[in-house]
Amino acid sequence: MTAAEAGAAARPECLFCEIATGERPGHVVLADEVAVAFLDRRPVFKGHVLVVPRAHAETLGDLPADLVGPFFIRVQSVARAVELGTGAAGTFVAMNNRISQSVPHLHVHVVPRNRKDGLRGFFWPRTKYADKEEMSAYAARIREAMSR
Repeated sequence: MTAAEAGAAARPECLFCEIATGERPGHVVLADEVAVAFLDRRPVFKGHVLVVPRAHAETLGDLPADLVGPFFIRVQSVARAVELGTGAAGTFVAMNNRISQSVPHLHVHVVPRNRKDGLRGFFWPRTKYADKEEMSAYAARIREAMSR
């Protein structure tokens, strides 16, 4: 399957496919033929981004082999942009496969990190954006950092 063919392979009633196709709103920071990245609505820290393949794949094992490299190039770019856009000292990059996967669509978490930020192990306390305007502002900063 090519990236173009995979881009057309969205699954009906999948929340992340709906965001990727624009059927459902999301604070998108990257969208191309391979991946879509958007703010997590329940972030660990503000600026927490989810990177999903445009094509529906439930787990990493389901992602076509020819898309693995291009997909992780997007994850790498988003990780840099999250640091630049939020002023974070680093990022935590992680994914679940089935277990603890709240949406059954492959997604990589890119979480901004700073020393002594309170994140310990795999306990992920969640925070909230004050409002849609604050969420939009974080998305804009990360989007702008994608071009640096």
